Amino acid sequence: MSEDRLSIIKRIAEKKNEEKRWQETIRKLDARKAEIKEEKRLHKKLTRAMKKAGHQSSGNFDLNRPENMYYSDKDTARFLEGSSIMDAYNAQKFTDDWN
Repeated sequence: MSEDRLSIIKRIAEKKNEEKRWQETIRKLDARKAEIKEEKRLHKKLTRAMKKAGHQSSGNFDLNRPENMYYSDKDTARFLEGSSIMDAYNAQKFTDDWN
């Protein structure tokens, strides 16, 4: 009789332990769902903000476009024309200090 009573107590303890683990799993799942929901809300909010600010996006100044990747000879000449780099080069070019 005591074995029967002991096995009943063990089964009840196992069921309670299983129920406790199940409740913990559900709590973790609910927390994860809430986290995912918050992430989706933030993503939606950021996407909406990006669409609003589309005219200010960096795509308008895209440096990796082929037409913006390289300076033309005209742009380079215009830059060097009044720069101190060109003045120093010209001053050095006409002297024989290199020899």
